[in-house]
Amino acid sequence: MNLPRLSLPHPLRRKDDPPKHRFRKGIYIVPSLFTAANVFLGFYALMQAMEGTAAEAWRFDHAAKAIGFAVLFDSLDGFIARMTKTSSDFGRELDSLADVITFGVAPSLIGFLWGFHLLPPMTYQDWRVNLVQIGFIFSFVFLIAGACRLARFNIQVNPQPSNPGRPDRKYFVGMPIPAAAGVLASVVHLNRGQPLTTWWMATIWLALIITCSYLMVSTWRFFSIKGLKLNSQHPARLLLFIAALIGGIWYFSRWVLFGLAIFYMAAGILWRLQWIFRRRPNAPPPLQEVSQTQ
Repeated sequence: MNLPRLSLPHPLRRKDDPPKHRFRKGIYIVPSLFTAANVFLGFYALMQAMEGTAAEAWRFDHAAKAIGFAVLFDSLDGFIARMTKTSSDFGRELDSLADVITFGVAPSLIGFLWGFHLLPPMTYQDWRVNLVQIGFIFSFVFLIAGACRLARFNIQVNPQPSNPGRPDRKYFVGMPIPAAAGVLASVVHLNRGQPLTTWWMATIWLALIITCSYLMVSTWRFFSIKGLKLNSQHPARLLLFIAALIGGIWYFSRWVLFGLAIFYMAAGILWRLQWIFRRRPNAPPPLQEVSQTQ
């Protein structure tokens, strides 16, 4: 005789508790919220840059600060996605599109308007016109380089840098686009948003934009924060370092953020140069024995 099987409720689950799979689906919204905040900060930076003038230089400063906060949110959404194991193809594509807007379009526009478009009249007006046109071209090059950097990052499974480092460390192949945008934003913030007024400062700014553009599409290695093993560090030293960093940014944000951005960019360049000079030359071909008989 077959008796009907009774389905008893789980003893550890109450009736009011939601099913577990609902929480699993809903948690994907958490990293997406940080990505949405990233897009908002990029949009805010664009609005401030377009309204910025020499009399309202604070708008450029606000745009630079928005990009700085966007770098923080961009790091947090990836960290939360890995911590909660909610990484998805949708989230990766959304993050790439957000990076193009916030770290590509916004810095390009800020770099052009702040560094070239608002240059005052010069003795040689033709040189000013040419400088503005060249600045426009390479501001666009920065945007294209950032988009190519993101596209390469998305399609490569296991990219290898041209100057490999320690096998237990993680590196980026090419300068990440948030870091490149952070370099430009830190310079604007260092100057309190005041637009450039001389041709030689605009020339240095142009060289910095070209350098960041090249580093993004290069195969040089840049240190990744993902390689930090927080569980193996001394907690007291780490806590002191974080506290000092937060305090320095709070009171001396202009110099601390500028120093961090330039140090990160210079570290990748120095690693590359060190690898070039310390690389062993190719071994010479083996000598062939000359026959004594003719």
